[in-house]
Amino acid sequence: MIRLPRMVQPWHHYTGVYASPTSLLVRLKSGETPDHLPAALDVRQGVCSTADRTGHGAFDRVASTFGGAVRISRLHSAKSALLRVGERNRNYTNAEEACGISRVLRLDVEPGTHVGSMAISLRQLDIVESATPNYLVALGMDEPLSSEERDNQEHTFGSRFDNVRSDDQEGWLHRDAINGRQALAREPGDPAVIVAVVDSGVNPNHREFSRGLRSGFDTVQLGHDELAGGIALLGDNAGADVDPSDRHVGHGTGCAGIIGAAGQHIPPGMAGECQVLPIRSLGAALFPGKKRPVGVGAISDLDAGVVMAVQLGAKVINMSFGTDDASLDPTLDKPHREAVEFATAQGCTLVAAAGNSGDRRTYWPAAFPEVVAVGSVSTDGTVSEFSTSGDHVALCAPGERVRTAHLEGYQRATGTSFAAPFVASVAALLHSRAQRRSAPLSPHDVKTLLTTSARTHREGNTQGHGVGILDGGRALAMLDEAIDADPSVEFGGTAHA
Repeated sequence: MIRLPRMVQPWHHYTGVYASPTSLLVRLKSGETPDHLPAALDVRQGVCSTADRTGHGAFDRVASTFGGAVRISRLHSAKSALLRVGERNRNYTNAEEACGISRVLRLDVEPGTHVGSMAISLRQLDIVESATPNYLVALGMDEPLSSEERDNQEHTFGSRFDNVRSDDQEGWLHRDAINGRQALAREPGDPAVIVAVVDSGVNPNHREFSRGLRSGFDTVQLGHDELAGGIALLGDNAGADVDPSDRHVGHGTGCAGIIGAAGQHIPPGMAGECQVLPIRSLGAALFPGKKRPVGVGAISDLDAGVVMAVQLGAKVINMSFGTDDASLDPTLDKPHREAVEFATAQGCTLVAAAGNSGDRRTYWPAAFPEVVAVGSVSTDGTVSEFSTSGDHVALCAPGERVRTAHLEGYQRATGTSFAAPFVASVAALLHSRAQRRSAPLSPHDVKTLLTTSARTHREGNTQGHGVGILDGGRALAMLDEAIDADPSVEFGGTAHA
């Protein structure tokens, strides 16, 4: 991974975390959000202007004292108003209010503002529930390699594998390690079940996405003054639009390939006929002296992506990103709290990569109890040396040299980022199966089924790596058994040998 002053790589345990010097996030208490504050999406599309004050005297005085000419908008739009351009700040539901997404404000401030001190002062106000800097996270292709090894590694295998069939043995190793064929034979997936990939976007023109790829959305909002000097932003990083194309990084394309590839030159996606919703919430940046761009995104962009995915109908969301808890101010709310609570309340299953620090560590959003945190194992079941451990890790899946799509060709991808999509895929198959059999299935049920059906780890240092290894075939069989016995049954148990 790349390490530069003032920039954090969330998968490595460096001290401190970088935050945007020109924005912060504030959540007001219920009932305190003025109706006139516009939705950020309307502002970004140029149909509304930001507000310069909230109307709360004390709040506005603190904001202007620290931030000068403050520009205020609501981070999230109301679901019921997504198609009402210019009015997306109206008619939030009770669920959106209760989870807090209707009450999150983005404050854009003048360069030079001490956003940390501003957040501390705002938190002292009675109407403020939380105020945090707008942290930035960065990721590369998520492989546990040195920078030199990364720059010398060949990611794509393109034409060299054009004559390889999608059913070749090498390509199926990772799928067979989780009983993927049995899972797809039992449940082919339902096109009505949507799996969102909140990441660096997806290349929609790749041969592997000729089917099952929805239009998606782009939530990236980064300015050149938000990054450390010498870091060059690439591509579209400012406008809110429906083009989530991944043109520079390949991380999101790799995750999406595991879930929804057509099966041209790699095995078909593990989510079968379920559809993939690409959400681009990580922009692209080139660091000084490096050859490959990395994904860079603000917490606000990632949260907006998760919420938008739910509002666009996602039943499962893959989140292969994270922020190290050790680098955060312990007095602040954890990143992504509102988005996680909202998604779960809407019945959406959240799956996140556990991290690649190789030690016992906590990353957010993986550590939220509602989220299925996924570690990595090799195809023989050995826990990967780089896989982050912790009591919050639910289970593991294959995450070493996984054959999947890259920007124009293909790659062998390594990291918990690429283990998580296997679990997200099986979660989608579980939702598909439950819908096919008209049975209720909550995110809690899905997490319980995944962990209950997991194969126990091989002998070795497995403490903190979850209950075992994903077994898609077994998870679906257990769901069928439970529905046959009682369609309203609650799930529970332990991993099987």
